[in-house]
Amino acid sequence: MGVLIDFVLHIDKHLVNIVNTFGDWTYLILFTIIFIETGAVILPFLPGDSLLFAGAALSANPTYKLNIWIFILIFLIASICGDSLNFYFGEKFGNLITTHPFFGKFIKQKDIDRARGFFEKHGALAIFLARFMPIIRTFVPFVAAGSNFPYSKFAKYNIPACITWVLICCGSGYFFGNIPFVKEHFSLVIIGIVIISLIPAIFGFIKGKISK
Repeated sequence: MGVLIDFVLHIDKHLVNIVNTFGDWTYLILFTIIFIETGAVILPFLPGDSLLFAGAALSANPTYKLNIWIFILIFLIASICGDSLNFYFGEKFGNLITTHPFFGKFIKQKDIDRARGFFEKHGALAIFLARFMPIIRTFVPFVAAGSNFPYSKFAKYNIPACITWVLICCGSGYFFGNIPFVKEHFSLVIIGIVIISLIPAIFGFIKGKISK
């Protein structure tokens, strides 16, 4: 876990190392991370928003010879396909996955319950909103499928959400990631992105506690 935290907080430096080591394979590596973040269900703590921001920031720097349009395309495909795979798992396994001896170690019932509460409160709109909320976005497709929500309706909200998410995160990184102040305080900026994206979930948790 310490390695993951270090990767998230210093993601710009780690991405530079990846680019210098793997070159064009960087696209595939980042695609895989974003795909797994939602698709694998059991790894909701992988970087999402911050990875898009940092990757787009590097693409704006001609030193690294990365293409922003390729990043936008692969991140869009990864997020849509990842959510679709997640939905498939929800259809096939439902809540049984939380009681599995192995998968139960990664997927906690409280996280499923939180996502279910979010989904029940906001309905179909939760699919769109969840894309902008770390952890919650990993479980909402799973919960939606387990609630017999039709995939066609899920995709109707999920695809626009993924497009909006990718454009906002990549656009922010591309246009603001190389500003001197941002580059000098990149770790703080990443922390800020994580905190801002978690605010809705934190607010909802506190509100739920107060209501009880």
